[in-house]
This record gives sequence, C-alpha cells and structure tokens, in this order.
Amino acid sequence: MNFKKAKITMLDLDLKGCLYLNHLSHSHAVAYFFKIISRFGNGLFWLIMLASLWVLEGALYIVQLLYLLISGLVGTAIYKILKDKTVRPRPYQVHQVIRLQEPPLDHFSFPSGHTLHAVMASTVLGYIQPVLLVLMLPFTILVAISRMVLGLHYPSDVLVGALIGAVIAGGIIVSAPFFNIML
Repeated sequence: MNFKKAKITMLDLDLKGCLYLNHLSHSHAVAYFFKIISRFGNGLFWLIMLASLWVLEGALYIVQLLYLLISGLVGTAIYKILKDKTVRPRPYQVHQVIRLQEPPLDHFSFPSGHTLHAVMASTVLGYIQPVLLVLMLPFTILVAISRMVLGLHYPSDVLVGALIGAVIAGGIIVSAPFFNIML
C-alpha cells in the first residue's frame, strides 16, 4: 500500500469540507438565506439580543454590557493578531471552484471572526439569560455554516474561531464575580 496516496491531510479535509458546503450556494435561495444570516451576524442580531437582555434584566443591563464589551474587545484583538500573523488566503482566492457569495470584511481567512463573536456572544449572553439561547444557538450554528457556504472560510477557520470564542466567554464567565465586586 502506498501511504503517500492513502494519506489524507487536514488541508485535504479542510478543502473538501469547504467545497461541499460552498456547493450548496449554487442554489440562489440557499446563497440568499446565508447572506442574510451572515449580515445579521455582523451585529444586528446581537443588538437585538442585547435589547432583549435589557428588557429581561432591567437595570442590571450595564453589568452584562460590560461582560460583553470586554469579551468582544478581547475576541477582536485575538482574531486580528491571528489574521495578521497567519495571513491565510480565503478559499475563493486560492481555489477557482469556490464561489464567493458575499464580500469579505477583511483580507484573510484564519480564524473566522463572525464565528468567534457568535459563539462568544451566545455563551456570555446565554449565561446571563439562558432563555435567549433558544434563538442564539441555532443562529450561531447558521453563522458558522454561512461562512463556509459563502466561500469565505475553511472549516478549520470556523472551528478555531468557535474555540477561541468559547475560551474567551468561559474566561469572562469565570471572572464575572470579580467584575461584580469592582462595580
């Protein structure tokens, strides 16, 4: 058996996953649906969730906003550093068979900032008000999928973005009692 031929690398799996999901965008209805999801993931959905939190939590909203602001700043700093250091091209830039369905917000692919922020916001807001998870969890999954369907990210970009978002959110949740003392 020739191991060189049988060997499947992570890059091969990454490309195959990206090709499979991007192929779904050949349907105009699917592409349009995921464009809407991606655009809502730019911030509008999260503003609606913050407004919902304000309605559900009242005056405590300021403390929760601080949690989300800190986690958002940390997430943005980490993903910008990683994008600048890894400079991984987006799938559509490398593979002509990948259809770009939505213009990117920045130049590089790794990690997915949309997924990072979706996981982070869902985790932090879900910790504060678990009832919001009914809306946030499906939306977060759709945001992650949208990034690959639209030709903007590889599965590994999305997976790493999700992991970073979960770690940041976990750190904020664990340190939340410290923030409450400071306020």
